[in-house]
Formats: sequence, structure tokens, C-alpha cells
Amino acid sequence: MKAAIWKKITVLVLILAVPGFLYYLLTAKGKNRYKPLAHFGPKEVAKTTHRFHGKDIPDTNYYQLPSFKLTDQDGKPFTEANLKGKIFVASFFYTHCPTVCSTINNNLSYLVGTYWKNKMVYFTSITVDPDRDTPDVLKKYLQSFKPESNRWVFLTGDTTSVYNLARKGFLVDAVQTGKDDFIYSDKLILIDQDKHIRGYYSGANTNDVNRLNDEIKVLIAEELRKVDKALY
Repeated sequence: MKAAIWKKITVLVLILAVPGFLYYLLTAKGKNRYKPLAHFGPKEVAKTTHRFHGKDIPDTNYYQLPSFKLTDQDGKPFTEANLKGKIFVASFFYTHCPTVCSTINNNLSYLVGTYWKNKMVYFTSITVDPDRDTPDVLKKYLQSFKPESNRWVFLTGDTTSVYNLARKGFLVDAVQTGKDDFIYSDKLILIDQDKHIRGYYSGANTNDVNRLNDEIKVLIAEELRKVDKALY
């Protein structure tokens, strides 16, 4: 009889203790249980430092996405300010693309559906054919995917701005080689809340898209840990 009582007490203690222990591991008091994502682009040593094991370690200034001004599918101005404090995935495409674009955008549609309830995550698709891809054309194209969220934005602008943003901002290729020919990256580009580039993934490769899905979650966890750490 006593053994049965002690068994019940032990089970009750475990039920009460395990959630608290898991919370401890996942909060700022616990240790980071995932591998942080890399930072892409040029970086430089900062003038500031932080303490680590009693030593002053120089901070690093990571590359940040520059300012930009484009136009969304509703004809409204869209700048980096619209994405302030957001995690977002950027990509390049054009609506008349006969091959890989539909695959990439179908994969993006899947990701948009996955995160439609999460207001931290946005998706931006930028046309490399702005002369033909007007806001009206982009809006009709976007609607063909029946998006579950208004956080998937299609963008256009003048050719110079778009190509400069691709090459000098997102650090990917984009160039028009003929009337209907474009060379551009198939990469989905993951940007964190501080405008740092954290990953490149082939939008046409299922394994890469799945990896992007996982690494969006890593960024979400990073941001939640920052908030949690500020509470202690």
C-alpha cells in the first residue's frame, strides 16, 4: 500500500517538475540548444566589446540590408520600414517566367500557409521584369496562388532600383539579357529582424525549402530568447 502511495507521489512530482525544468532550459537562464544561423555579407570588427569568461571580446558589425523603395501589388509605396522588426524571406521572379518561377512561388505559397498566423514572418517577391510586371499584373498573379496571408507582398519598381537592390542589397544576380530573357537567382533569402542576411536557399529544391522552414523557426526562437532575456 505504501509503495503505491509513494509511486503516485513520484509521478506527481515528475509531472510538476519536468515542465519547469524544460522552461529553464529554453529561457535565458538555460543554454542555447540549437546552432545559431550564420551571417552573410561583409562584416567588420566593431569598436564596442562584450565580456566573455572575464575577457573583453570585440563585437562584430554584420552586413545589413540597405534602404530601398519599391511599389507593392496595390500600387502603394513599400520600403524597408514596412518590414521593421520582422523576419522575412525575399525572392526574385517575373510573371512571364516559363520555367522555375512557378515552382519557386508554389514553394513560397506553402511557406506562407505555414506561417500565416505568425505576424513576425513576411514574404516578399520582387519582379526582375518591372516594365511588364505592373502592380495590377502582380496583384492578379498573387491572387492565382490564393494566399492565406496578406504578409506575402509582390513588389516592382524601376529597373535600376530593382537590379541594384538584388546585386548590392541582397547580394544575388539579376540582369536582363534580352527582351524576354533574364538571369536572376533562384535563391530564397532569409533576413532577420535586424536586416541581417541569415541564409540562402534554392527555391526550387524541396530539401532547401524544408531547411528554410526549419531555420525560420530558429530565427523566431532567437527573437523570443532576446525578449525573454530582457525580462531577467
